[in-house]
Amino acid sequence: MDVDIFTRNLELTDRLASYVEEKVQKLDRYLSTIEAVRVDLSETKVKDASRRMVAQITLHVPRSILRAEERAGDIFTAFDAAMDKIERQIKRYKGRRLDRRKAAAAVAGPMPPVPAEETEEEAPTGRIVRVKRFEVSSITPEEAVEQMELLGHSFFIFLDVTDGQLSVLYKRQDGNYGLIKPIY
Repeated sequence: MDVDIFTRNLELTDRLASYVEEKVQKLDRYLSTIEAVRVDLSETKVKDASRRMVAQITLHVPRSILRAEERAGDIFTAFDAAMDKIERQIKRYKGRRLDRRKAAAAVAGPMPPVPAEETEEEAPTGRIVRVKRFEVSSITPEEAVEQMELLGHSFFIFLDVTDGQLSVLYKRQDGNYGLIKPIY
């Protein structure tokens, strides 16, 4: 597993680097298919000192990316909180993969029983409770921002007039906006 540690406005001490490296290597226990790990540690200029340190962990797994970000007053606390969050995401990811295998096996034939402790650990926590359909309109990203604000949503899906691609606009924690565009 390839581990990259990046810092911004923060000195990467030997103690911090070894702490992060040691903790990240333990993720291999939960999911052996992790290809690469990127850890971003930074100090931001916010008024609330208890949210000044930011730790972001990004895992590259086959055909997917798992990401967790946490803020705290201490970089070690922020990193530990992000690790807890990424471990929960790994369990959900494994649960989805297990569900897909069970569905495929149901079509193919019976599957050997799974021990009870694994079933409880890897069971997904959420499910789809509502499906919403809507007409996608061709608008500019600026119009999408206005539409999203009018609706009071945290994201908005639209066809971008400038390039004709389906795009997702979302509101970031810092109050700005992000735009997700697919790569074909």
